[in-house]
Amino acid sequence: MVLNIDNPEKADALRATPSLAPHSKAFAVACLGKQMALVRTLFDRDQDYLEPALPPRLRELYDGDLQFRTSPSERPFVIANFVSTLDGVTSYEIKGQAGGSTVSGSDPADRFIMGLLRASTDAIIVGARTVHDVNPEGLWIPEYTYPDARLLYTEYRVNVLHKPEYPLLIIVSGSGKLELERAIFRTSAVCTVVITTPAGRDALERAGATKLPSVQIHALDARCGTISPLEILRLLYTQLGVRKLLHEGGPTLFGQFLAAEALDEFFLTLSPQVAGRSANTIRPGVVQGFEFTPERAPWFRLLSVKQSAEHLYLRYQRSGGRDGSNAP
Repeated sequence: MVLNIDNPEKADALRATPSLAPHSKAFAVACLGKQMALVRTLFDRDQDYLEPALPPRLRELYDGDLQFRTSPSERPFVIANFVSTLDGVTSYEIKGQAGGSTVSGSDPADRFIMGLLRASTDAIIVGARTVHDVNPEGLWIPEYTYPDARLLYTEYRVNVLHKPEYPLLIIVSGSGKLELERAIFRTSAVCTVVITTPAGRDALERAGATKLPSVQIHALDARCGTISPLEILRLLYTQLGVRKLLHEGGPTLFGQFLAAEALDEFFLTLSPQVAGRSANTIRPGVVQGFEFTPERAPWFRLLSVKQSAEHLYLRYQRSGGRDGSNAP
């Protein structure tokens, strides 16, 4: 038995544990050195492929394969990933506790799946408010959410998908008002692309963003104060070669993509807590600033349900209307 583990004592302990078969899911979790409850698949209707996409150890941890279809049009295939409380809150909107880890309870399986989705895509897109809400040292790379799977994520991206080590980070900011001291702008191994307006580009240039070697700035015209999601996708597809895009919020930017029918799949972690709302606080849901009529509301087809301890991990495919019409 060969163990790819940095800690010799941990390797010795695993060798002495006969109950962990080398190719079992329990063995894969133990090798990661994390007290993570096993992800268990309760339902999956998306496994009809001739060849698996994930390497064996990732398949064991995820309890199944993970494959994505190609985009139906000349734009990236767009996947969204959110975590929500039982009553639909995605952020407590409390300083220092506004991120998704507060909602998920820093659930290890949620963080593992988040890293897996990041490893699967060419780029990750977020809004400026989402950037503001996370730790200044935070990075949108696979292993930042689940460091123990770093080697597994890298093997998958580089050797299986033949992608660069890290996905692009796409930040949408109409004003260009960003804190350029953050690690995402100062880490040479990670390319950060800011999509903004002409006025936002001028603000970023004055702030010195063009002097940062790992930062690119692209300006698009805004209509009614909003940069069109379809224009963003066109730029990513034609100029940056993005074919799979992971949308991580926030809820306003996500609402814009939904309204533009620019979403293909939706991953939602359901966290077993209730946050509540009062008349004096704004705690956003998955979508903020947009509302749909019953005739125009997006509907989704359930692809899979996974479970770890008290958390559920749902995967949906956009199906268009309630009867499945107008699907992308």
